[in-house]
Amino acid sequence: MSDTVKTYTVQEATARMERFCAYQERCHKEVVAKLRQMRMIPEVIDLILTHLIEDNYLNEERFARSFARGKFRFKKWGRVRITRELKLRAISRYNIACAMEEIEEDYDEVFDTLAQKKADTISEKNIQKARRKLADYLLYKGWESTRVYAKAVELFPYE
Repeated sequence: MSDTVKTYTVQEATARMERFCAYQERCHKEVVAKLRQMRMIPEVIDLILTHLIEDNYLNEERFARSFARGKFRFKKWGRVRITRELKLRAISRYNIACAMEEIEEDYDEVFDTLAQKKADTISEKNIQKARRKLADYLLYKGWESTRVYAKAVELFPYE
């Protein structure tokens, strides 16, 4: 029978989760999903989660800060998208607020650079369509709508 499911002892599962969390920052939701995938029972999941938190393998605030920093620096995501993604991972409001502190310093500069860079690639002659393209791109990246529309008007003024 080739469809046998691998079973894990509590110690094996714990060791696996320690490696899983040590490799990169994880949120509680990811760890629970992984343990469920390993077919662990809820009592064991709670036990392993507690161990990971106590031994600092799992730290939701550290995860949120790292996530926000990474998505902001490398993918140029704005507050809206980062917040939405953290909420999808069941991160608390407090930890989301902490994560937002991580991107505060360069926020305006990154937005301006990103908007200018995208505007330079838009060859649309119709001003309204050009603004729309820029706005759609920046909104998709998760930047605040008021900021986006103001920048679209600034970069594509009427002649």
